[in-house]
Amino acid sequence: MIVIPAIDLKEGKCVRLTQGRMDQVSVYSEDPAAMARHWEAGGAKRLHVVDLNGAAAGKPVHRSEIEAIVRAVRIPVEVGGGIRDLGTMETYLSLGATWVILGTAALQNRDLVRQACVQFPGKVILAIDARRGDVAIQGWQEVVSLKAIDLVREYEGAGISSVIFTDVERDGTGKGLNWEMTRSLARATSIPVIASGGVSCIDEIEHLKRFEGEGVMGVIVGRALYTGQIRLEEAIRMAEWPDPSAVPANKEVN
Repeated sequence: MIVIPAIDLKEGKCVRLTQGRMDQVSVYSEDPAAMARHWEAGGAKRLHVVDLNGAAAGKPVHRSEIEAIVRAVRIPVEVGGGIRDLGTMETYLSLGATWVILGTAALQNRDLVRQACVQFPGKVILAIDARRGDVAIQGWQEVVSLKAIDLVREYEGAGISSVIFTDVERDGTGKGLNWEMTRSLARATSIPVIASGGVSCIDEIEHLKRFEGEGVMGVIVGRALYTGQIRLEEAIRMAEWPDPSAVPANKEVN
């Protein structure tokens, strides 16, 4: 299982939101590219980058910052937020992003998503954000009457690389992952699932590791890394341990 540090961009800064609210912001860095290098130096094998302003606006806002991040590191970067057309996808991939993340488009333009999977094979990630199980779109501002599990089933066999599942009500709160929904989603699809939203401590990563055999391939961690509640090196060690039940009680990384 892989641990993926999150870099969320708002007004040029690296931030974290609480429950997806744009007015509940904590700023952690004014240099997102430097933050990307920091996580790479800490052992990260992949980065999760989201243009929050772009997600709300429906078009890219932080293209230059994202380009700087991609150029600053050697590890793969997945990029989302405001991606609504093939041209934007092609632009990000040409800048060096390894994957593009589609969320709102997955609900509003299903043909676009399927076309993207054909045109950019292995490069499309489906982001499913939910409040109480219902899909949230437009930068988490709008909730629709469609269950997350039903949406992921629509894309079974379409060529989606992976699915990022975020419980918006837990994101940025440190209340812990929504275990039930994450596990249910993983069981409902053959597409690998990346968990997100509310990770607060190393024990949660140990617990999530037990779902790896059911389709959970990774976890995105944001606020807990920035506040020091979770040390990246320790989280990676836990996630990569062959048998989570055998991890030594002393989990300190030498």
